[in-house]
Amino acid sequence: MRIYTHEACIDHEVAAGHPERPDRLRYLLDYFESSGLARDIPIHQAVPVDDGEIARVHPPSYIDFLQSLQPEDGVVRVDPDTWMGADSLYAARLAAGAVCDATQAVLDNEENHAFCAVRPPGHHAERHDAMGFCLYNSIAIAATGALLHDDVEKVAILDFDVHHCNGTVDIFKDDPRVLVCSSFQHPFYPNRNFDIERPNIVNTPLAAGNGSEEFRHAIERDWWPAVQTHQPDLIMVSAGFDAHRLDPLANLNLTEDDFSWVTNQICRAADLDAKGKVVSVLEGGYDLQALALSVHTHVNALAE
Repeated sequence: MRIYTHEACIDHEVAAGHPERPDRLRYLLDYFESSGLARDIPIHQAVPVDDGEIARVHPPSYIDFLQSLQPEDGVVRVDPDTWMGADSLYAARLAAGAVCDATQAVLDNEENHAFCAVRPPGHHAERHDAMGFCLYNSIAIAATGALLHDDVEKVAILDFDVHHCNGTVDIFKDDPRVLVCSSFQHPFYPNRNFDIERPNIVNTPLAAGNGSEEFRHAIERDWWPAVQTHQPDLIMVSAGFDAHRLDPLANLNLTEDDFSWVTNQICRAADLDAKGKVVSVLEGGYDLQALALSVHTHVNALAE
Protein backbone atom coordinates (compact mmCIF):
# COMPACT_ATOMS: atom_id res chain seq x y z
CA MET A 1 0.00 0.00 0.00
CA ARG A 2 1.27 3.44 -0.97
CA ILE A 3 -0.10 6.98 -1.01
CA TYR A 4 0.64 9.07 -4.11
CA THR A 5 0.54 12.85 -3.92
CA HIS A 6 2.46 16.08 -4.54
CA GLU A 7 2.43 19.31 -2.55
CA ALA A 8 2.25 21.34 -5.78
CA CYS A 9 -1.36 20.15 -6.14
CA ILE A 10 -2.05 22.65 -3.34
CA ASP A 11 -1.04 25.44 -5.75
CA HIS A 12 -4.17 24.99 -7.90
CA GLU A 13 -5.96 28.29 -7.28
CA VAL A 14 -9.70 28.93 -7.26
CA ALA A 15 -11.92 31.92 -6.52
CA ALA A 16 -12.25 33.09 -2.92
CA GLY A 17 -14.87 31.09 -1.04
CA HIS A 18 -14.80 28.19 -3.52
CA PRO A 19 -15.33 24.80 -1.81
CA GLU A 20 -12.59 23.02 -3.81
CA ARG A 21 -9.93 25.10 -2.08
CA PRO A 22 -6.22 24.47 -1.47
CA ASP A 23 -6.92 23.87 2.23
CA ARG A 24 -8.50 20.52 1.30
CA LEU A 25 -5.18 18.95 0.38
CA ARG A 26 -3.10 21.03 2.80
CA TYR A 27 -5.27 19.84 5.70
CA LEU A 28 -5.17 16.25 4.46
CA LEU A 29 -1.37 16.13 4.12
CA ASP A 30 -0.96 17.69 7.57
CA TYR A 31 -3.39 15.10 8.92
CA PHE A 32 -1.32 12.28 7.40
CA GLU A 33 1.63 13.53 9.47
CA SER A 34 -0.20 14.27 12.73
CA SER A 35 -2.16 11.00 12.71
CA GLY A 36 0.91 8.87 12.05
CA LEU A 37 -0.47 7.63 8.74
CA ALA A 38 2.57 8.99 6.89
CA ARG A 39 4.78 6.97 9.23
CA ASP A 40 2.94 3.73 8.56
CA ILE A 41 2.31 4.04 4.80
CA PRO A 42 4.94 5.17 2.27
CA ILE A 43 4.14 8.43 0.48
CA HIS A 44 5.31 8.66 -3.12
CA GLN A 45 5.82 11.97 -4.95
CA ALA A 46 4.00 12.07 -8.29
CA VAL A 47 5.39 13.24 -11.61
CA PRO A 48 3.21 15.11 -14.13
CA VAL A 49 1.68 13.51 -17.19
CA ASP A 50 2.56 14.89 -20.60
CA ASP A 51 0.31 15.92 -23.48
CA GLY A 52 0.47 12.46 -25.02
CA GLU A 53 -0.90 10.83 -21.90
CA ILE A 54 -3.68 13.43 -21.56
CA ALA A 55 -4.54 12.92 -25.23
CA ARG A 56 -5.57 9.34 -24.42
CA VAL A 57 -8.92 10.83 -23.43
CA HIS A 58 -8.90 14.58 -24.19
CA PRO A 59 -8.28 15.78 -27.79
CA PRO A 60 -5.40 18.18 -28.55
CA SER A 61 -7.91 20.98 -29.17
CA TYR A 62 -9.09 20.66 -25.56
CA ILE A 63 -5.54 20.60 -24.19
CA ASP A 64 -4.74 23.73 -26.24
CA PHE A 65 -7.96 25.42 -25.07
CA LEU A 66 -7.08 25.03 -21.39
CA GLN A 67 -3.52 26.19 -22.01
CA SER A 68 -4.85 29.28 -23.80
CA LEU A 69 -6.86 30.21 -20.69
CA GLN A 70 -4.03 29.84 -18.20
CA PRO A 71 -3.39 33.22 -16.53
CA GLU A 72 0.01 34.55 -15.50
CA ASP A 73 -1.49 35.52 -12.15
CA GLY A 74 -4.90 35.56 -10.50
CA VAL A 75 -7.64 33.16 -11.50
CA VAL A 76 -9.91 32.74 -14.52
CA ARG A 77 -13.26 31.02 -14.83
CA VAL A 78 -13.34 27.95 -17.09
CA ASP A 79 -17.04 27.22 -16.55
CA PRO A 80 -19.57 28.48 -13.94
CA ASP A 81 -18.07 26.21 -11.23
CA THR A 82 -14.51 25.66 -12.40
CA TRP A 83 -11.56 28.01 -11.97
CA MET A 84 -7.91 27.99 -12.96
CA GLY A 85 -4.83 29.88 -11.77
CA ALA A 86 -1.26 30.14 -13.01
CA ASP A 87 -0.27 26.78 -11.50
CA SER A 88 -3.54 24.91 -11.98
CA LEU A 89 -2.68 22.99 -15.13
CA TYR A 90 0.58 21.78 -13.59
CA ALA A 91 -1.37 20.66 -10.51
CA ALA A 92 -3.86 18.85 -12.77
CA ARG A 93 -0.99 17.16 -14.61
CA LEU A 94 0.43 16.05 -11.27
CA ALA A 95 -2.97 14.75 -10.17
CA ALA A 96 -3.26 12.64 -13.31
CA GLY A 97 0.40 11.66 -12.96
CA ALA A 98 -0.19 10.37 -9.45
CA VAL A 99 -2.98 8.10 -10.67
CA CYS A 100 -0.89 6.89 -13.61
CA ASP A 101 2.11 6.23 -11.33
CA ALA A 102 -0.04 4.37 -8.83
CA THR A 103 -1.64 2.31 -11.56
CA GLN A 104 1.71 1.33 -13.05
CA ALA A 105 3.05 0.33 -9.64
CA VAL A 106 0.00 -1.82 -8.91
CA LEU A 107 0.15 -3.47 -12.33
CA ASP A 108 3.87 -4.10 -11.84
CA ASN A 109 3.05 -5.86 -8.53
CA GLU A 110 4.98 -3.34 -6.42
CA GLU A 111 1.85 -3.20 -4.25
CA ASN A 112 -1.76 -4.32 -4.57
CA HIS A 113 -3.49 -1.15 -3.35
CA ALA A 114 -2.76 2.58 -3.74
CA PHE A 115 -4.47 5.86 -2.85
CA CYS A 116 -3.91 9.16 -4.65
CA ALA A 117 -4.33 12.28 -2.48
CA VAL A 118 -4.56 14.94 -5.17
CA ARG A 119 -6.46 17.93 -6.50
CA PRO A 120 -8.05 19.18 -8.68
CA PRO A 121 -10.54 16.31 -8.93
CA GLY A 122 -11.25 14.81 -12.33
CA HIS A 123 -14.40 12.73 -12.67
CA HIS A 124 -16.63 15.52 -14.06
CA ALA A 125 -14.20 16.39 -16.89
CA GLU A 126 -15.77 15.10 -20.10
CA ARG A 127 -13.82 14.36 -23.24
CA HIS A 128 -14.29 17.91 -24.58
CA ASP A 129 -15.37 19.91 -21.51
CA ALA A 130 -14.03 21.00 -18.14
CA MET A 131 -16.68 21.25 -15.46
CA GLY A 132 -17.51 20.57 -11.83
CA PHE A 133 -14.10 21.73 -10.47
CA CYS A 134 -12.36 19.29 -12.88
CA LEU A 135 -9.84 20.03 -15.66
CA TYR A 136 -8.40 16.66 -16.73
CA ASN A 137 -10.12 13.34 -16.01
CA SER A 138 -7.28 11.76 -14.06
CA ILE A 139 -8.85 8.36 -13.51
CA ALA A 140 -9.83 8.05 -17.17
CA ILE A 141 -6.30 8.94 -18.29
CA ALA A 142 -4.84 6.27 -16.00
CA ALA A 143 -7.47 3.66 -16.92
CA THR A 144 -6.83 4.13 -20.62
CA GLY A 145 -3.12 3.76 -19.95
CA ALA A 146 -3.76 0.60 -17.95
CA LEU A 147 -5.48 -0.95 -20.96
CA LEU A 148 -2.16 -0.71 -22.81
CA HIS A 149 -0.60 -3.05 -20.27
CA ASP A 150 -0.07 -6.63 -21.44
CA ASP A 151 -1.97 -8.08 -18.48
CA VAL A 152 -5.01 -5.80 -18.65
CA GLU A 153 -7.97 -6.43 -20.91
CA LYS A 154 -10.72 -4.89 -18.75
CA VAL A 155 -10.97 -2.24 -16.02
CA ALA A 156 -13.75 -1.37 -13.58
CA ILE A 157 -14.15 2.19 -12.27
CA LEU A 158 -16.26 2.46 -9.10
CA ASP A 159 -17.33 5.98 -8.08
CA PHE A 160 -18.97 6.69 -4.70
CA ASP A 161 -18.71 10.49 -4.85
CA VAL A 162 -22.02 12.20 -4.07
CA HIS A 163 -22.06 13.61 -7.61
CA HIS A 164 -22.49 11.44 -10.69
CA CYS A 165 -19.31 10.84 -12.69
CA ASN A 166 -20.63 12.32 -15.93
CA GLY A 167 -17.13 12.80 -17.33
CA THR A 168 -16.00 9.23 -16.79
CA VAL A 169 -19.26 7.97 -18.31
CA ASP A 170 -18.85 10.31 -21.29
CA ILE A 171 -15.37 8.98 -21.97
CA PHE A 172 -16.10 5.25 -21.57
CA LYS A 173 -19.76 4.84 -22.49
CA ASP A 174 -18.86 3.21 -25.80
CA ASP A 175 -15.83 1.27 -24.57
CA PRO A 176 -17.00 -2.14 -23.29
CA ARG A 177 -13.56 -2.81 -21.81
CA VAL A 178 -14.35 -0.34 -19.02
CA LEU A 179 -17.16 -0.85 -16.51
CA VAL A 180 -18.26 2.38 -14.80
CA CYS A 181 -20.40 2.12 -11.64
CA SER A 182 -21.53 5.35 -9.99
CA SER A 183 -23.60 5.99 -6.86
CA PHE A 184 -24.84 9.57 -6.50
CA GLN A 185 -27.51 11.84 -5.07
CA HIS A 186 -30.30 12.35 -7.60
CA PRO A 187 -31.66 14.68 -8.85
CA PHE A 188 -28.54 16.73 -8.32
CA TYR A 189 -25.51 18.26 -10.03
CA PRO A 190 -24.34 17.61 -12.76
CA ASN A 191 -27.68 16.36 -14.11
CA ARG A 192 -26.16 14.90 -17.27
CA ASN A 193 -25.18 11.43 -18.49
CA PHE A 194 -26.97 9.82 -15.51
CA ASP A 195 -29.54 8.23 -17.82
CA ILE A 196 -27.16 6.69 -20.34
CA GLU A 197 -27.97 3.02 -20.77
CA ARG A 198 -25.11 0.72 -21.75
CA PRO A 199 -24.10 -2.75 -20.54
CA ASN A 200 -20.89 -1.26 -19.11
CA ILE A 201 -22.55 1.70 -17.34
CA VAL A 202 -24.20 1.14 -13.94
CA ASN A 203 -25.97 4.17 -12.47
CA THR A 204 -27.04 3.97 -8.81
CA PRO A 205 -29.09 7.07 -7.88
CA LEU A 206 -29.82 7.83 -4.22
CA ALA A 207 -32.42 10.25 -2.88
CA ALA A 208 -31.52 13.24 -0.73
CA GLY A 209 -31.58 12.15 2.90
CA ASN A 210 -30.55 8.57 2.18
CA GLY A 211 -28.01 7.12 4.59
CA SER A 212 -26.15 3.92 5.36
CA GLU A 213 -28.97 1.44 4.81
CA GLU A 214 -30.02 2.75 1.40
CA PHE A 215 -26.42 3.22 0.24
CA ARG A 216 -25.25 -0.25 1.24
CA HIS A 217 -28.31 -1.96 -0.20
CA ALA A 218 -27.95 -0.14 -3.52
CA ILE A 219 -24.23 -0.94 -3.82
CA GLU A 220 -24.80 -4.62 -3.08
CA ARG A 221 -27.71 -4.76 -5.53
CA ASP A 222 -26.04 -2.95 -8.44
CA TRP A 223 -22.26 -3.06 -8.26
CA TRP A 224 -21.08 -6.50 -7.28
CA PRO A 225 -23.09 -8.48 -9.87
CA ALA A 226 -21.80 -6.07 -12.55
CA VAL A 227 -18.18 -6.40 -11.39
CA GLN A 228 -18.45 -10.18 -11.24
CA THR A 229 -19.84 -10.29 -14.78
CA HIS A 230 -17.21 -7.86 -16.09
CA GLN A 231 -14.26 -9.68 -14.45
CA PRO A 232 -11.83 -6.73 -14.56
CA ASP A 233 -8.08 -7.06 -14.30
CA LEU A 234 -7.96 -3.85 -12.24
CA ILE A 235 -10.43 -1.94 -10.08
CA MET A 236 -10.10 1.85 -9.93
CA VAL A 237 -12.01 3.98 -7.44
CA SER A 238 -13.19 7.57 -7.68
CA ALA A 239 -13.28 8.15 -3.95
CA GLY A 240 -15.39 11.20 -3.22
CA PHE A 241 -16.27 11.78 0.43
CA ASP A 242 -18.90 14.49 -0.10
CA ALA A 243 -21.70 12.01 0.64
CA HIS A 244 -20.67 12.41 4.30
CA ARG A 245 -23.44 13.76 6.49
CA LEU A 246 -21.34 16.85 7.40
CA ASP A 247 -20.48 17.82 3.85
CA PRO A 248 -21.82 21.28 2.92
CA LEU A 249 -22.51 20.56 -0.76
CA ALA A 250 -24.93 17.63 -0.61
CA ASN A 251 -27.68 15.89 1.34
CA LEU A 252 -26.72 12.26 1.84
CA ASN A 253 -26.06 10.98 5.33
CA LEU A 254 -23.08 8.66 5.09
CA THR A 255 -20.44 8.32 7.80
CA GLU A 256 -16.85 7.14 7.97
CA ASP A 257 -18.15 3.64 8.69
CA ASP A 258 -19.87 3.59 5.30
CA PHE A 259 -16.65 4.52 3.51
CA SER A 260 -14.80 1.82 5.43
CA TRP A 261 -17.52 -0.69 4.50
CA VAL A 262 -17.55 0.14 0.79
CA THR A 263 -13.74 0.06 0.65
CA ASN A 264 -13.66 -3.36 2.28
CA GLN A 265 -16.27 -4.53 -0.21
CA ILE A 266 -14.22 -3.15 -3.12
CA CYS A 267 -11.10 -4.94 -1.89
CA ARG A 268 -13.05 -8.17 -1.53
CA ALA A 269 -14.38 -7.80 -5.09
CA ALA A 270 -10.83 -7.15 -6.31
CA ASP A 271 -9.58 -10.28 -4.57
CA LEU A 272 -12.28 -12.30 -6.33
CA ASP A 273 -12.24 -10.72 -9.78
CA ALA A 274 -9.26 -8.36 -10.25
CA LYS A 275 -6.20 -10.14 -8.84
CA GLY A 276 -6.46 -7.97 -5.74
CA LYS A 277 -5.49 -4.79 -7.61
CA VAL A 278 -7.10 -1.49 -6.50
CA VAL A 279 -6.13 2.11 -7.30
CA SER A 280 -8.14 4.84 -5.58
CA VAL A 281 -8.14 8.58 -6.31
CA LEU A 282 -9.57 11.43 -4.25
CA GLU A 283 -12.46 13.28 -5.85
CA GLY A 284 -14.86 15.34 -3.66
CA GLY A 285 -15.17 16.04 0.05
CA TYR A 286 -15.42 19.61 1.34
CA ASP A 287 -15.76 19.54 5.14
CA LEU A 288 -12.10 19.35 6.17
CA GLN A 289 -12.44 17.24 9.30
CA ALA A 290 -14.96 14.86 7.73
CA LEU A 291 -12.70 14.56 4.70
CA ALA A 292 -9.63 13.69 6.78
CA LEU A 293 -11.45 11.14 8.93
CA SER A 294 -13.12 9.57 5.90
CA VAL A 295 -9.85 9.32 3.97
CA HIS A 296 -8.22 7.78 7.04
CA THR A 297 -10.82 5.01 7.24
CA HIS A 298 -10.59 4.49 3.47
CA VAL A 299 -6.80 4.20 3.53
CA ASN A 300 -6.86 1.94 6.58
CA ALA A 301 -9.25 -0.39 4.76
CA LEU A 302 -7.04 -0.38 1.68
CA ALA A 303 -4.00 -1.15 3.83
CA GLU A 304 -5.52 -4.18 5.59
